[in-house]
Amino acid sequence: MTLAFAAHDPDAIPVHLLAEDVVQSWLDTQDEAVRKWAKAHRFTGAIGQALTFPRDGGVAMAAVGYGTPKSRSRARFHLAAGAARLPAGTYALHADLDPQTLEVEALGWLLAGYRYDRYKDQSAMGARLVAPEGIDATRVEAQAHGEALTRTLINTPASDMGPPDLEAAARVLADQFGALITVITGDGLLAANFPMIHTVGRASDRAPRLIDMTWGNAGPQLTLVGKGVCFDTGGLNLKPGASMGLMKKDMGGSAAVLGLAHMIMATGMPIRLRVLIPAVENSVAGNAFRPQDILTSRKGLTVEINNTDAEGRLVLADALALADEGKPDLIISMATLTGAARVAVGPDIAPYFTDDASVATALEDSAQTQADPVWRLPFHAPYESMIEPGIADLDNAPKGGFAGTITAALFLRRFVEHSPYMHFDIYGWQPSDAPARAKGGVGQATRALFAALPRALDL
Repeated sequence: MTLAFAAHDPDAIPVHLLAEDVVQSWLDTQDEAVRKWAKAHRFTGAIGQALTFPRDGGVAMAAVGYGTPKSRSRARFHLAAGAARLPAGTYALHADLDPQTLEVEALGWLLAGYRYDRYKDQSAMGARLVAPEGIDATRVEAQAHGEALTRTLINTPASDMGPPDLEAAARVLADQFGALITVITGDGLLAANFPMIHTVGRASDRAPRLIDMTWGNAGPQLTLVGKGVCFDTGGLNLKPGASMGLMKKDMGGSAAVLGLAHMIMATGMPIRLRVLIPAVENSVAGNAFRPQDILTSRKGLTVEINNTDAEGRLVLADALALADEGKPDLIISMATLTGAARVAVGPDIAPYFTDDASVATALEDSAQTQADPVWRLPFHAPYESMIEPGIADLDNAPKGGFAGTITAALFLRRFVEHSPYMHFDIYGWQPSDAPARAKGGVGQATRALFAALPRALDL
């Protein structure tokens, strides 16, 4: 799997990116043989079309469709749709695009080459792209590798991606960029005052842990907190089989923050970065936590357990309390937290919460340019009473079924007092194949955040 641009090659095959409304004018500039070839193969410039033009037994040039404004609005990574159909070779892109769009389309080409091949050989994408002039190739490659890391972690089944394996992946990333990492494991969590992380993970034979990675020694401080539930049975509130089928992806928040951390470190962003991952399995055993238990969090807030399947917010709460103690300039949590988020916006959009309008504006502007859609939901204060059960400070699973995404976000916000806070309730899974987005694990909001952080942190 190659997620890097090809070296400069003077003999690279020209590939022309052609919208439907410019195909004819482009053909008018070509010789008759090219025009006849395009007509014979019915090349119209639709998204997904790719046509090579032969010469002396080889390929003289290629054309890839760019569709219409309407068709482009219904998809992303339009170049990748056609590039994936090109034969093996090194290509040089010819496209009339603004620099930002060119960068996104070049990223799509790289991501089209992603393969998850740990358990089965996968045919590699043979078409390589020379970095187009005018883009920051290092930045694009950093995004591609960060996204690939996220996808691979999510795609790996829980048999090979339990809490120890997630720790190992974080250590590999730390070693790659010279970051520092500490891990608190098992009963050490109780001694260090992370009681809810311990409680959620204690029923598994793979010990719960808190992964703490730091990098950078100057600039504003950013703390990323990722939900690392490596498999979620639902605990004693056991999930039905159909709901358990994708629970290897319940560590998608941790995969997302590690992918984002890769992008930040690979490009040398001038910040102080901290990544916190509570890594657990929510398992069933005699020592599993129970409905109606009341837990005391690191922050001292008590939590009544009304559903053991609402465990992600519990482990995040202890990690967020630790994050807040450091008073960073921004805390961001990412988690595959609620089914209600998917009901609200579907699998393709990352809903998020923040009280900071300027950070929200920076994010939404970058989401538009990065083809990485997000949607802001409210920390709606009148719903605070829904997470207050009376017998304890907080309820981990309010009854009634209303506003589940919002009440979960409000729950998490109770553990952050001293820093600006953003929370993302992501899905982390691509349900079907799409250009540059193979079915399986996928990053959400990370590229939008990566582009927004310099503005959000006043770099």
